Amino acid sequence: MKLTIATRVSDLALWQAYHIKDRIESVFSDVEVVLNKIVSNGDKVLNKPLALIGGKGHFTKELEDAMLRGEADIAVHSLKDVPTYIPDGLELVAVTARQDQSDVFLSHKYTSVEDLPSGAVVGTTSLRRRMQLLKKRPDLVVKNLRGNVNTRLRKLGEGQYDAIILAWIGLHRLDLLKDIPYIQKLSLDMMIPPMGQAALGIEIVCNNDKVREIAESLKDVNTFMETRIERDFISAIGAGCSAPVACNAVVGKNEVTFRVMLGFPDGTNIMQEKQVVSLCDSQGLGQRVAQKMIAEGALELLENAQKMAFKDEMPQRL
Repeated sequence: MKLTIATRVSDLALWQAYHIKDRIESVFSDVEVVLNKIVSNGDKVLNKPLALIGGKGHFTKELEDAMLRGEADIAVHSLKDVPTYIPDGLELVAVTARQDQSDVFLSHKYTSVEDLPSGAVVGTTSLRRRMQLLKKRPDLVVKNLRGNVNTRLRKLGEGQYDAIILAWIGLHRLDLLKDIPYIQKLSLDMMIPPMGQAALGIEIVCNNDKVREIAESLKDVNTFMETRIERDFISAIGAGCSAPVACNAVVGKNEVTFRVMLGFPDGTNIMQEKQVVSLCDSQGLGQRVAQKMIAEGALELLENAQKMAFKDEMPQRL
């Protein structure tokens, strides 16, 4: 049997796709895995924030369209890029075990976020990171940072930024941390990750039992539970990528810790929640926290945050 994986062509996406290919072929000796490498719109448009070109769904749409045309059986996604809405005919059936979910501070000049002088320039296009960084350090200057990982590291090395913040896992997988003089891994309480960070989502074409069996062999139960809570929260709160929202669930031995933060991109008007519940009470946790925050005014806050996001880059009405 030949199985075709749809993947983006970035270095990290290809690492992920080859990782899944190796895992499948090691378990299913009768399956030959090939890659369908697709350039997504999110990879083409590198001079604008994602929020202005349609959001993280632009990393997944072309892959999903290829699957619906019969050009691939499964797609391997960074789960954080997968919208909570899945098109008819497709299904997100498995989430792989995730590793370290932390964001990481990188600099050629300064040892940590705390060490940055007032007015230092930090690169990130993530509204989530911008919100949390400016909440902690409102004296910093945050500038947009697009491009693939290597491009971002090159801009840091050229001195365009005093520091940048990226996801640790991608740098680790590509072995790109060794040449950075100063690295500070940020705790989950200091910088809450986005929905699905450090996990891979396996999306399949429905109605193929063999493909489903293969995909489900990749599933990690705890990570699936964690990311379901996160995706339920994002879906219930209706947060698009123009809204600064962070949410992270961690399954422990007998309990689940769920952290949420949302607010304005400038680090003001913050709403924050941290709940620790027993495993048996974790069903529906994402929706419950969302409804609690909605009752406290989260929808109005997010609406105003979206108006504020990238306002200097939005085309002005005549």
